[in-house]
Amino acid sequence: MPDVGEGLTEAEILKWYVQPGDTVTDGQAVCEVETAKAAVELPIPYDGVVHALHFPEGATVDVGASIIAVDVAAGGGAAEPEAPHAEPQAAPAPEPEPEPEPEPEGRQPVLVGYGVARSSTKRRPRKQAAAAQAAAAPGPAAPATAAPAAAVAAIQTEMNGHGPAAAVPAPRPLAKPPVRKLAKDLGVDLTQVTPTGPDGIITREDVHAAVAPVQAPPAHVTPAAPAAPAPEPEAPAAPAAVPSGARETRIPIKGVRKATAAAMVGSAFTAPHVTEFVTVDVTRTMKLVEELKSDKDMAGLRVNPLLLIAKALLVAIKRNPDVNASWHEADQEIVRKEYVNLGIAAATPRGLIVPNVKDAHAMTLPQLAQALAELVATAREGKTTPAAMQGGTVTITNVGVFGVDTGTPILNPGESAILAVGAIKPQPWVHKGKVKPRQVTTLALSFDHRLVDGELGSKVLADVAAILERPKRLITWA
Repeated sequence: MPDVGEGLTEAEILKWYVQPGDTVTDGQAVCEVETAKAAVELPIPYDGVVHALHFPEGATVDVGASIIAVDVAAGGGAAEPEAPHAEPQAAPAPEPEPEPEPEPEGRQPVLVGYGVARSSTKRRPRKQAAAAQAAAAPGPAAPATAAPAAAVAAIQTEMNGHGPAAAVPAPRPLAKPPVRKLAKDLGVDLTQVTPTGPDGIITREDVHAAVAPVQAPPAHVTPAAPAAPAPEPEAPAAPAAVPSGARETRIPIKGVRKATAAAMVGSAFTAPHVTEFVTVDVTRTMKLVEELKSDKDMAGLRVNPLLLIAKALLVAIKRNPDVNASWHEADQEIVRKEYVNLGIAAATPRGLIVPNVKDAHAMTLPQLAQALAELVATAREGKTTPAAMQGGTVTITNVGVFGVDTGTPILNPGESAILAVGAIKPQPWVHKGKVKPRQVTTLALSFDHRLVDGELGSKVLADVAAILERPKRLITWA
């Protein structure tokens, strides 16, 4: 189980894609695992044949434990000559110790599907030397099959961040899991795609650009999209097998549910919460939503009330920047953020997650609409990466979609405020001196009272309400 980073120490194996005897290639996804933050696929850094699966589906495995053993083919046995190094029993202990030291500087967590990248520079010379020894002495092939324990140890070392070395001469392309999935669905070879993202990362646009000349592959997209979350509906099937006479059902607390529970308890009993409410007439905002749907500049984008509410909150933060901060207990400092990573609470089959839109404050309305649509789609597919859920500053939770008027939301850990949006529905309202049916909703803003006093919190909430009541303020206040 690879080093997942982000403070995670374990993962649950959701599904094996291979079985003993199957042939695997470097970079092939062999299983899907769920951490406390997301479900992702794990690639194998070897070419060979699966020898054994060490854990069944549903097992929770600690980081660093060996989960699969692969018999490396005779021609690609560069990884196997490590077995002779293991023969003197004193040798294996010192070897792993110097290698993890460069990891914080030169590697990235492999759990989210990037593969093994930027491996230690010490690794390759030693691997090449071992390969040279293997070429000079044909004997090592026999010890490789006779010592599966050494092969398993080598696999565990590789999966914990030390790259596959000489097995592949060229570095594997960097791409996030949703992008790899998209490329797989469209039949695009990522090694042939020109990356335009930061640090050479391949983006969705790069994949679409690569497949643009050939329009046939998109036919694979429709069946492939539901294929990823297909195992999810099976999860609730286990409790369904409970005898009809049973009076209780016990469900193990793990994965996203376990992480959410711990985070909410920590937040509720660390940050002193204050919640304020305001009920507002959003009739004009709802009319603007309908107008934007037919605007050519918003063609192809999802326009809904949440989009304008998100924009209203961003404008309110710009007018009251002190609300966008965090509390640093160790240094006894308030850290004001000059950027807004806007979190959107999303209910998924695996539980509540809060991915965020990075640098939402700098986005135009069409850019924000596209970012929100991608965030929601990725969350529904269960493919949100841990990185997408880190670094949030404020959050919106839309409880109105469940027909709820409002609530008292708990802060996402480390954030300063969270806005709950209630159901928008016709209500009697005094408008221009007469009682008329108007589109009305209730907003609730919870904030950390260490960072945000009542005056500041009230100003932020009042600004959001004022913008939604008269959305032209999006222009005059921006």
